[in-house]
Amino acid sequence: MGQHVTLTASDNFKLGAYRADPAGPPKAAVVVIQEIFGVNHHIRAVTDRFAQQGYVAVAPAIFDRVRPGFESGYSQEEIAEARKFLNPPDIDAALRDIQAAIDSVTSVGPVATVGFCYGGTLAFLAATRLRGLAASVGYYGGMIAKSADEKPKVPTMLHFGEKDAGIPLSDVDIVKAKRSDCTIHVYPNAQHGFSCDERASYDKPSADLAGTRTRDFLAQHLTA
Repeated sequence: MGQHVTLTASDNFKLGAYRADPAGPPKAAVVVIQEIFGVNHHIRAVTDRFAQQGYVAVAPAIFDRVRPGFESGYSQEEIAEARKFLNPPDIDAALRDIQAAIDSVTSVGPVATVGFCYGGTLAFLAATRLRGLAASVGYYGGMIAKSADEKPKVPTMLHFGEKDAGIPLSDVDIVKAKRSDCTIHVYPNAQHGFSCDERASYDKPSADLAGTRTRDFLAQHLTA
């Protein structure tokens, strides 16, 4: 369904992206923000699903500045390799690339970001710092608690797993306390990565419920 495209960030860096368009007239647009595993099979599938729901969807390859075209699976070795991109993370560069993705679809109509893992943190920061958004959704963003003093400029929904070994509930409590303006859901049986059906931590009931909540949230806020 989708195709690979090229985006240009504000500093003239050119990065790859995966874009999927709906079969009929689009109702709005979604920027899908990757995990640390690149714009891999799972992220492309998520992008395709948003297109099936009627959105123009684009997933920028935010690691292209370090290793163009990087993508991986979820073995322990691959996870260790992917984590190198966060040592340390270049958040400002990632946000420039996400802004380029937003700008590429603003002609369609309202735009939302939906991010996972590292992308979940970036989706939150996009809501606080970037322009051209109407809503944002972040899944299990591990660095959100450190940035929770920042106020989103658009409606924002956050999903966390109660059994996430990388995001303690004390961090979720910080986010809840500081960001009462966000809609926050915690899933009792969910670990980190619970929404990815290609990971061992996938939890279908939690993923389905979070997916329904995300779809309803986007339908509510992505209106022209």
